[in-house]
Amino acid sequence: MQVRELMSTDVVTVAVGATLADAADRLLDAGVGSVIVVEDGDPVGILTESAVLRAARDTGSPLGDIDIRDVGHGAVVTTTPSKAVTTVARLMADEGVKKVPVLDGLDLVGIVTLTDIVWALPSLREEATAMEAVRDKWSPR
Repeated sequence: MQVRELMSTDVVTVAVGATLADAADRLLDAGVGSVIVVEDGDPVGILTESAVLRAARDTGSPLGDIDIRDVGHGAVVTTTPSKAVTTVARLMADEGVKKVPVLDGLDLVGIVTLTDIVWALPSLREEATAMEAVRDKWSPR
């Protein structure tokens, strides 16, 4: 199974020059757990609900006074639509992330989350079983 088969294409974004209040509005309005931070259309970060809460707690400032640039976030872990879901799941575990933006070249085309992968587990298991059966059929005995 490829990422394109389970990614969400309605990606919620916020401009890098926005405030955390803007980001919180986008999170709440869209009912999602993260927004992709973009600069000139390119993803430069990801902001989660917990990052917004942590910044509010740590600064003691209103969200409208906190610039997204002031919230620390590392490099964004990304994937492509054609990547195998199992490969992305391993990447997520290795990098300690739960949400991965999907890029087609330089274009942001989706997002895949740990929840998406969990919901796809039955299909992934069926796929693995089918692949194993084919391998067993063609393997020398």
